[in-house]
Amino acid sequence: MSSASPGIEPAGTPTITGTASGKRVLLAKPRGYCAGVDRAVIAVEKALEVYGAPVYVRKEIVHNKHVVETLRERGAIFVDETSEVPEGALVVFSAHGVSPMVHAEAAERNLRTIDATCPLVTKVHKEVNRFAKDDYDILLIGHEGHEEVEGTAGEAPDKVQLVDTAEDVDKVEVRDPSKVIWLSQTTLSVDETMERVDQLRERFPNLLDPPSDDICYATTNRQVAVKAMAAECDLVLVVGSTNSSNSKRLVEVALKAGARASYLVDFAHEVDEAWLSGVTTVGVTSGASVPDELVMDLLAWLAERGYGDVNEVTTANEKITFAPPKELRKV
Repeated sequence: MSSASPGIEPAGTPTITGTASGKRVLLAKPRGYCAGVDRAVIAVEKALEVYGAPVYVRKEIVHNKHVVETLRERGAIFVDETSEVPEGALVVFSAHGVSPMVHAEAAERNLRTIDATCPLVTKVHKEVNRFAKDDYDILLIGHEGHEEVEGTAGEAPDKVQLVDTAEDVDKVEVRDPSKVIWLSQTTLSVDETMERVDQLRERFPNLLDPPSDDICYATTNRQVAVKAMAAECDLVLVVGSTNSSNSKRLVEVALKAGARASYLVDFAHEVDEAWLSGVTTVGVTSGASVPDELVMDLLAWLAERGYGDVNEVTTANEKITFAPPKELRKV
């Protein structure tokens, strides 16, 4: 998988500074909001501004408690299924994407829709359609039950098989071993994904790679930044929600890259002060659906406990932006 992405500037080799004996914080960059999350959140905010409350949102617009609660307070109503939306009402589809069946259900109920699916997720949907049309068996590496996986697999359910665990690799059955391709959920650990690909390739030597990287630039960049500082850290705190796949992966990446301990928290007050016992260096990062104000709150909390020396570890500078959903461009 390539390390370069459009709109990404390499930052060179990060320099980690700070006193060797004093308490310090290493702050990962990039961290927090990616372009797809920013686009989706703004879509709901714009819909509320233009059309007024209530605006219905199918599933959580992004996987972050604070963002969801803030939008709920402004008049967004979050539902699990389109059947819960009153006929003729306005519904926003989340950044994780939906299947054609969901679009059809919305049309049947005469719902007005705004599709806030991340363009990078849409790209994977198009890949499914392309290879399904060419009659490939598609092995989708991802986590069972995740909204993105459900939407992607729903593009061609008769051609897609989900591969989540190593055990799933042994269960795969294909019609023609020469016509098999792997695709992936966009928010996975790069290392774990490639491990699964290697296992699949042992069974299917002619396994075709995706036309381009499926794991999104933001997921990759945040993992690279964590890897760059983890070995220096006694503790890595990842700001993010438990249902955020990319946030949970950051904890795993930190531990594998040498951090002595790592935990996922939504808010600063969730940090157990016992975690700081004997800790000199704390690493801080956040998932791609986390507003930076939550990271700043955590830094302030740490500063009150003696960790006021903050050094930013920069591995890339992101400049990617996405246009608003087409339904909102004219307004």
